[in-house]
Amino acid sequence: MKEYKTFKDLNVWVSARKLCVEIYSLTQAFPTVEQFGLTNQLRRASVSIVSNIAEGYGRQYKKETIQFLHTSKGSINEVEAQLMIACDLKFVKEEDLKNVFQSIEATRKQLIGYIKYLSGSSELK
Repeated sequence: MKEYKTFKDLNVWVSARKLCVEIYSLTQAFPTVEQFGLTNQLRRASVSIVSNIAEGYGRQYKKETIQFLHTSKGSINEVEAQLMIACDLKFVKEEDLKNVFQSIEATRKQLIGYIKYLSGSSELK
């Protein structure tokens, strides 16, 4: 098994970071009036995914790490829901979200897998 020296070695962190960059790029085209609304909220939620994975990695106890990973999982859901709203509001076209939704799903699967690994359980959703 690969040795993880820092959070930057975690595949899930790398995926979450890529997703965060995608969100920032996508929201650049949002209306200026949304700068402090949906644009800001989407960016903050995407940064939260990456940050909570990193912070959880630095925790002393596995239970704490898992809690931070669950917070990241919640932020992934938040990003997904907000992107659907952005699409409903015509800030972005549905076809332009295809790659972002694939990144969301890939990151979510890696996150769930990491939580399962740390908890020793295969029953998490």
